[in-house]
Amino acid sequence: MSANAGPRPSSKESGLRKVVAASMAGTVVEWYEFFLYATAVTLVFGKVFFPNSGSELDAIMAGFLTYAVGFVARPIGGIVFGHFGDKFGRKKLLQLSIILVGVSTFLMGCIPTFGQIGYWAPALLVGLRFIQGFAVGGEWGGAVLLVAEHSPNKSRGFWSSWPQSAVPIGNLLATGVLLTLATLLSDEAFLSWGWRVAFWLSAVIVLVGYYIRTKVSDAPIFLEAQSEIADNPKVGYGVIEVLRRYPRGVFTAMGLRFAENILYYLVVTFSITYLKVIVDIDTSRILMLLLVAHAIHFVVVPLVGRLSDSLGRKPTYMIGALTGATWGFFAFPMMDTRDDFMILASVTIGLTFHAFMYAGQPAIMAEMFPTRMRYSGVSLGYQVTSIVAGSMAPFIATGLVERYNSSVPVAIYLLGACMVTAVAVYFLKETKGVSLQDIDDADAAGTLALGRAAAAKVAATQSEK
Repeated sequence: MSANAGPRPSSKESGLRKVVAASMAGTVVEWYEFFLYATAVTLVFGKVFFPNSGSELDAIMAGFLTYAVGFVARPIGGIVFGHFGDKFGRKKLLQLSIILVGVSTFLMGCIPTFGQIGYWAPALLVGLRFIQGFAVGGEWGGAVLLVAEHSPNKSRGFWSSWPQSAVPIGNLLATGVLLTLATLLSDEAFLSWGWRVAFWLSAVIVLVGYYIRTKVSDAPIFLEAQSEIADNPKVGYGVIEVLRRYPRGVFTAMGLRFAENILYYLVVTFSITYLKVIVDIDTSRILMLLLVAHAIHFVVVPLVGRLSDSLGRKPTYMIGALTGATWGFFAFPMMDTRDDFMILASVTIGLTFHAFMYAGQPAIMAEMFPTRMRYSGVSLGYQVTSIVAGSMAPFIATGLVERYNSSVPVAIYLLGACMVTAVAVYFLKETKGVSLQDIDDADAAGTLALGRAAAAKVAATQSEK
């Protein structure tokens, strides 16, 4: 080996990189499939799974309602996976989630059209969408915690932002596959069978992701907490316990998530509808521009994650909330120009604003809860919000544009959401560099104090008798 070779990474850092890779591999798979659905709603589903109402926007809105079903299922998945993930481990639940989302997505590609089986087509689509959303609901918490709990205190924001950067990779992959198919096939062939290939490819990607996830283990801090739960049945975990002990953390997480979730789905989902139907841009052109934007988003997310370790969690997040509030007012006029550079800039700027909120979420939410209930806490705070945020954002935005024939109401809608998140950031406690072990110790001390108080109350009641 050359004497000039750089220093080798420590075994601990090499192990952390393996955990990051495993987390990202599964997240790429699951979000490839989730966003594949989002893109297909606008391009395909409104035409093949729903009756012709005479209005293209009406059919797309019907598709967005089935899209919202996945978001309704996500908190249920988050609660179930969070509960058992706190008990049995992050790794086992992550392996289950990737299988569920893979099977449901593959089967979506097999559903006959509305013309073939009538209303059974949207019914089957809704059922599979629910399963897909349920699995994705359990994915995020486990994936980010697998990394966050392995990460050093001083760089947790950076390392745990990598699973977040896997989301634009999944979106990039989904957009790339659809772009390739839409370019190579005629419109008739793409609508007939071409789009199904993108869904069937999920089977191959799932096998790769599942295999990589078998090569990692849970963090030592989790194994210690798991042992404590096994040795002491009185130690609580799960959703009920986290709501009882840390309700402020759950509601703060929801507030942080609100604008981030709405902004993202306006940028990556509603923008496709706006460009396709309102601005009348060719499908292949839209997908190509989004492909570039997702690639930039992937690079920006870990950079912002590192910034949250140096500048702090609160100021970084506040930058995202305040800048995100402005996006709708200039982005849609930029899209209206029909100029490729202006369209790409509008989407890329939106995703950059989004990154300032999204990159630091895993570290922030992991630092809100002790290990014994962390999976439940972050999943609940993250996923429940999606019901009223991202799930309805494309539907609401499409309805606003159809009713007012203007993008300004959509911009005002986003502005209001960002103000809600800004308030949550204001009351957020700064936690950069905090030790997860210290959080567990503080939780144990609080639990002990509560136990003593309860015992004293019982003793006082008995003495009165």
